[in-house]
Amino acid sequence: MAIELLNRELTLDHPSKPALSNGNADVFGRIGSLETRLARNSREIDAAQSVRYRVFVEEMNAMLPPEAMARKRDFDGYDDICDHLLVVDNAIEGEIEDQIVGTYRLLRQEVAMANGGFYSASEFDIEPLLKRHPDKQFMELGRSCVLPDYRTKRTVELLWQGNWAYALRHGMGAMFGCASFPGVDPQEHALALSFLHQNSLVKDEWMVSAKPDLYCKMDMIPAEDINPRQALSAMPPLVKGYLRLGAMIGDGAVVDQAFNTTDVLIVLPIAVISGRYINHFGADAGRFAS
Repeated sequence: MAIELLNRELTLDHPSKPALSNGNADVFGRIGSLETRLARNSREIDAAQSVRYRVFVEEMNAMLPPEAMARKRDFDGYDDICDHLLVVDNAIEGEIEDQIVGTYRLLRQEVAMANGGFYSASEFDIEPLLKRHPDKQFMELGRSCVLPDYRTKRTVELLWQGNWAYALRHGMGAMFGCASFPGVDPQEHALALSFLHQNSLVKDEWMVSAKPDLYCKMDMIPAEDINPRQALSAMPPLVKGYLRLGAMIGDGAVVDQAFNTTDVLIVLPIAVISGRYINHFGADAGRFAS
């Protein structure tokens, strides 16, 4: 029932035919004037950090280190080792700094392990998960944000087109990463968190939990007292987007005081991504490709 309701609520649109290629081979997809691709240079990464600052600090009241606040950029050491997925609106006149409207930060396991590990490991105990899957390469998704005027299905679809194409290009076996609820009081999200715990909790070989000293209980409301439609409506769009792809949720939430959020861990094995979405994006990630 819960999955059927989720699919009814989140039925994908079928956008107009993608624009013709302009010769950029690194573009993962296009819909209208929007395109998704990786950042090509430090200038574009800086612009993505500016978008992150506008969303996380100016909109969500995150408190970053003094240097980041002074520069009005959200940045840390992981930016130097990650790939940065962008959504660019080519209809906006001006420089690239004006055209980037959404971004994701992508970190492959081989890169993470060579540089001190994954970002999510500061909140969730992911090492046992990695050890149980020595045959799979994991990919961490982080720092996802979209400017307010672009929070549409079209932009989200392009971000996922990019993630999917990137995962295929690098032979990834699973994706994971933190997804955030606003605010630092998990009780304010008791309905949504309880629903996630009861319906989408990681199991068996995919089990992963918040670190014991950071663990916040998610299962706060009995299942019989939960209205699934209301629970889904109470979730951030990004979390619902993960669910419709077939994602599972780690055990326990974590409060991130600096970013003013309550985080859950998303776990998404490539093999369990819903068939209807593979058909939508294309098994070879070609649905919106140029």
